[in-house]
Amino acid sequence: MKSLQGKSIILGITGGIAAYKAAALTSKLTQKGAEVHVIMTSSAKQFITELTLQSLSKQKVYSDTFQERDPSSISHIDLADAADLVLIAPATANIIAKMAHGLADDMLSTTLLATTAPIMVAPAMNVHMYQHPAVLSNMDILYNRGVQFIEPGEGLLACGYVGKGRLEEPEEIVKVVENFFVLQKEKTSGPLAGKKVVITAGGTVERIDPVRYISNDSSGKMGFALARTARTMGAAVTLIAARTDEAPPRDAGIDLVRVQSAQEMHDAVMARWSECDILVKAAAVADYRPRESSDSKIKKSGSTMTLELVKTTDILESLGRIKDKQFLIGFAAETGNAEVYAKDKLVRKNLDLIVANDVAVEGAGFGTDTNIVKVYDAEGLVLDLPLASKDEVARRILRLAAERVTGALI
Repeated sequence: MKSLQGKSIILGITGGIAAYKAAALTSKLTQKGAEVHVIMTSSAKQFITELTLQSLSKQKVYSDTFQERDPSSISHIDLADAADLVLIAPATANIIAKMAHGLADDMLSTTLLATTAPIMVAPAMNVHMYQHPAVLSNMDILYNRGVQFIEPGEGLLACGYVGKGRLEEPEEIVKVVENFFVLQKEKTSGPLAGKKVVITAGGTVERIDPVRYISNDSSGKMGFALARTARTMGAAVTLIAARTDEAPPRDAGIDLVRVQSAQEMHDAVMARWSECDILVKAAAVADYRPRESSDSKIKKSGSTMTLELVKTTDILESLGRIKDKQFLIGFAAETGNAEVYAKDKLVRKNLDLIVANDVAVEGAGFGTDTNIVKVYDAEGLVLDLPLASKDEVARRILRLAAERVTGALI
């Protein structure tokens, strides 16, 4: 069976020289079994003809909102409703700006506002345009809205510059589309399908005053990797994130809850605990907080300052005491004797698994894209994972959890 058989894809083509690649992209998507509906902007028609794309897609090509061919329907609404994916390739700075700010002045931009299908954007433009603050800001808006991007390649551009901005090759775009639908299928039939998973991420913030706080070096990357992976495996995911170094994932099916303090994280976790099947506490929660937090900035006075700290509520320990059907996973980030401390934590807090990593080891510290972990259960070591990406670490941890929760070998 063809990999894209039965999938309806809107291919939006905008006015850049890279529009000529849309012919090959249309052909390859069609050969994979997709029903490709091309919508062109008026500028795109300066580079490639409707007839070319109609011949390759075997479908009508659209460019004019008011050129309705069937009095019983409205074309852009019907296309928007039927689409499994909207792919904009090439995407100019202009269409990216329209999407970010909700403009609808042609067939393509109007259809983009009408669709509820996932949207994928493959930018192509001059290197300086691609790096312009306005373009970067617009892409950030779209990313946070859940739009997926296919990064442009680097090389010689049509304008003569060398740099980033060249449309990704059609073969690679097709692979991204194929992988997208594979992941979509796994999300409905994966090993965690039907399960509710809560992930905590980042470092909590304990306020001293409005401009100062106590925190830690946790970046949130491990928690984010766990959230993405759990969603890919089919789970309905709640991501409870404190302070992080980057934007959290905005995938459909990931419910983001933002918190600051240890108490806020405690309350957010407890509110979702009874309905949870698996909870992974990857966040670094402060062990202590200032006894008092000033409402105004504390002014400098004297050569020393005494700050009294009190213990925060231990979230994992609290959950371990009331655990019923839930599968509970903790992390132990140490700077030596990780195995000893992790095993002790596992027992004291009644965890099902504990993930130990020595953050003093290169490649396993906070803020990195990699990790080195050992996972223990009550019987001892169950996984010894050398240097690997945090996405791979997340996949291995959640495979263990899925096997134990569902009883299925993965």
